[in-house]
Amino acid sequence: MRNLIVRTLSGIVLLAVVLAAAYGGVYAYSTFLLLIVAVGMWEFYNIAAATGAEPRRTLGLAAGITLFVTSFFIFIGYVDPMTSRFGVDMLIGGMLYFSVLIPLCFIVELFHGSETPIRNIATTLMGVLYVAYPMCLMLFIPIFIAGDWSPEAFLFYLFIVWGNDVFAYLTGVSFGRHKMAPRISPKKSWEGFVGGIAGALIMGAVGSYVVDGDLGMWLGLAAVVAITSVFGDLVESMFKREAGIKDSGNILPGHGGMLDRFDALLISSPFAYVYLVIYSFILVY
Repeated sequence: MRNLIVRTLSGIVLLAVVLAAAYGGVYAYSTFLLLIVAVGMWEFYNIAAATGAEPRRTLGLAAGITLFVTSFFIFIGYVDPMTSRFGVDMLIGGMLYFSVLIPLCFIVELFHGSETPIRNIATTLMGVLYVAYPMCLMLFIPIFIAGDWSPEAFLFYLFIVWGNDVFAYLTGVSFGRHKMAPRISPKKSWEGFVGGIAGALIMGAVGSYVVDGDLGMWLGLAAVVAITSVFGDLVESMFKREAGIKDSGNILPGHGGMLDRFDALLISSPFAYVYLVIYSFILVY
């Protein structure tokens, strides 16, 4: 009961933060995503260290944050064309800085005397690709969904993910018989997987109504997000199983770490981004 209370209160606080990020405007939204980048990368490096790797945290975090900030200036140019010239200058500067940080990850390994230099470099760069890069794409996804910045587009993307989780859990508990990935996540079932897709489609239809968008686009987005979100959860479970830990962190009492709460976004957002770009391209041509 105590754990349920803590989990509920933590969930309420998290929901309040998400709503504030959405309705606080593009800067609040970007700050929220940057928080996920910084904390998520730190948690990932902790997981990597638990497996015996020695990721270069400072360089990795600098590269991930630089990539996100550079993407932010592209994003803000879409939202506010008046800032586009400044954004171009910052884009050039950010890419120059990022271009130096990546080879530095290789160079610094020469002076650490580690027995696992390849593993160290790989996990350092993985933090950037696994956490920072998907959050860069999340900057643009609401624009592609609604044609302009829309807090509801962001919120219903999350609601699709959460609807998928809730329906998958309820269906799995009620009807789950066939295990999906027993070695990595014994509780996931194929019945739950199908139920999760149904829940995501329902949330997608509601999102289409609220945002006044294309129903076909929203249902396609919901299907893409639902399917890939499951793999996002499984990927993080795979990492934690190798590290021998239950949660990626404890920043969210009762829910674990930042990666535990937003792992679905890390795998789903690249697929959603590609889907939305292709859909937009088809509509134009």
